[in-house]
Amino acid sequence: MNIEVRKTGWGRMAPGTIGLLSTILYNYMNTNKRYCLALDLKNDPVLIAEYETYHEAVWPEILQSIRSSGIELLEIYRVENRLFMIMEVNDNFSFDQKSIADAANPTVQKWEELMWQYQQALPSAKPGEKWILMNKIFDLTNS
Repeated sequence: MNIEVRKTGWGRMAPGTIGLLSTILYNYMNTNKRYCLALDLKNDPVLIAEYETYHEAVWPEILQSIRSSGIELLEIYRVENRLFMIMEVNDNFSFDQKSIADAANPTVQKWEELMWQYQQALPSAKPGEKWILMNKIFDLTNS
């Protein structure tokens, strides 16, 4: 969720607006779940550059598939050939349902086949496993 504060600033908002925005933000932060996943790319600078180029213009059908599954935020970061994905999902999201929907969607399957040309499983991945769910080991809010 992006909340933009315009040049007018907080002080010029209509009475009650700050409270409403606070409630919306609180509900958003407390109802969405965050998942972090990892995957490697093949360690080839040309392939990595191509992979990043594809992600500058992800196919609209892929974006729709992501959004319709209940994923509200999805970011992918890279260091060397390691990818790190952050997903924030709503209560409608299920990894199992996303997997079933993706398997039934020819465009998603085409995208996944294309991306697999650039990706490689982590050494600890099970056969057929791509993105691996990471374990959270620290949370500042709980410290």
